[in-house]
Amino acid sequence: MKKHTEYHKDGSIRAIGPMVDGVPVGYWEWFRLDGTKMRSGHFEKGEPTGEWTTYDKKGQIYKVTQMKSKTPQR
Repeated sequence: MKKHTEYHKDGSIRAIGPMVDGVPVGYWEWFRLDGTKMRSGHFEKGEPTGEWTTYDKKGQIYKVTQMKSKTPQR
């Protein structure tokens, strides 16, 4: 697992999280241009899974979304 960082055009961190073979896995965080956290959640094999949290511009929790698997259940 390798830590991956994406950047805004101004060089500030846009997103950070682990990647395996170019696919996001585990816990990720996204940030606004001013550095405040915008969203966080987990990936499983590149798919968003579980609870994802969106934060307001003050860093407080705005909403929590339960992600549904796109993989058909058997």
